Amino acid sequence: MPNQGRLAPRGLPARGAARVYSVGQILAEARIVVEGRFDRVRVQGELSNLRPAASGHWYFSLKDAAASLRCVMFASRNRFVRFRPRDGDAVVVSGRLSIYEGRGDFQAIVDHIERAGEGALRAAFEQLKARLDAEGLFAAAGKRQLPAFPRHIAVVSSRAGAALSDVLAVLRRRLPSVRVTCFDVAVQGDDAPAQIRLAFDRAERARHRPDVIIVTRGGGSLEDLAPFNAESVVRRIAACHIPVVSAVGHETDFTLCDLVADQRAPTPSAAAELATPDTALLLAAIARSQRALLARMAAKLTVERRLLDAAKRRLVHPQRALEQRMLRADELRERLGAALAAQLARRATTVDHQARLLARASPARAIAAERERLRGLRGRLLGATGTSVKRGAAALSGLALALDAVSPLATLKRGFAIVARPDGSRWGQPLASARDVAAGDAIVAHLADGRLRARVEDVSPSRGTAQDTPGPERTTAPASAPEGPRRA
Repeated sequence: MPNQGRLAPRGLPARGAARVYSVGQILAEARIVVEGRFDRVRVQGELSNLRPAASGHWYFSLKDAAASLRCVMFASRNRFVRFRPRDGDAVVVSGRLSIYEGRGDFQAIVDHIERAGEGALRAAFEQLKARLDAEGLFAAAGKRQLPAFPRHIAVVSSRAGAALSDVLAVLRRRLPSVRVTCFDVAVQGDDAPAQIRLAFDRAERARHRPDVIIVTRGGGSLEDLAPFNAESVVRRIAACHIPVVSAVGHETDFTLCDLVADQRAPTPSAAAELATPDTALLLAAIARSQRALLARMAAKLTVERRLLDAAKRRLVHPQRALEQRMLRADELRERLGAALAAQLARRATTVDHQARLLARASPARAIAAERERLRGLRGRLLGATGTSVKRGAAALSGLALALDAVSPLATLKRGFAIVARPDGSRWGQPLASARDVAAGDAIVAHLADGRLRARVEDVSPSRGTAQDTPGPERTTAPASAPEGPRRA
């Protein structure tokens, strides 16, 4: 037989075997074979008979012109779908093929669904993302911190969308005092990128410049979110000088605006919460701080009040303190007067005692006694020496007469002269011999009443010797004669 050499499917006997299978067994074996062969597939077709179940699962068929395929998408996966599928939509599903043994239905278990043509958008998205990331537009170093207490917030969104309403509701609840400026823009379609860029330009040029810009819209497919993946919009957000919060789509949606913004929020409401502080929490914190401050102030006031009471108890009225000081001053004055009087009395006694001692030791009495004694000694001296003085005076007179008789002055008065050679002294060098001078020498003749200067004209020695016939010069002017009285 031609098929005897073929292998039978796993778990099934060879053809011609006598074994009989139950329906459940054959369907289980078929499911294993199908799931092993088609573990991962992508199928394109048109949606039909879409039926959400109460459990949240989606049941639908995917068909084309030739066939129809039953599909199921469980709730754990369909909640991540970014658009609401409808009958007639051309879609591409991803999943695995299986067999539902309960009814023997061949079906696809879908874990991802997207609109037909979204694959090209996804590829373009990934390419642009990689290129902008390489330029550093998504770097964390360029992210700015949001202000803690913004006074003005700008919202770039569509007025017709629910995202704007969610943002405004959260802002009114968390920070009612904040100023909000809404820039109405298209959030999908070909005109959306230009309107979004223009809104950012207007926000930066506004007279009252906002502190934060929130760009937001609701969820949608990759095609619906295309304006927020446009390169021009991404670069405009990167160049914005105001911190930007991006909340485009729902939690599962992700756009390039989310990557380039300073903060990314999963929902519009979360964006409003990121941009503003919670006033209720702030008021609660202020209330706690106020209570703590009041408690500390009360404790401080209690301590200060106790200190004040203690100070009051120690405090004395100024009038009483003044009276005490006056009494003390009078007491000190009296003590000072008594001390001064006692000290003056002691000093007076000491002075009197010293005066008596000084009077006894005064030199005046000794001087008076010495004077009396001197008077007595003088009288005795005069009485004892009167006669001796007279005798001495007489003897002195005789000696004076004898001395006057031999005095050179007396000789000069008798007409003699002392001849001398002038040598600069008053008397000069006395001449004892005529041989001591020669003719022409200058000589000085000393007389009783003056001097005569002369010059020797001739020298004539006497015939005899000086001892036989002494000349008048030798007799009257010896070399050792004393100097006589000066005459004018």
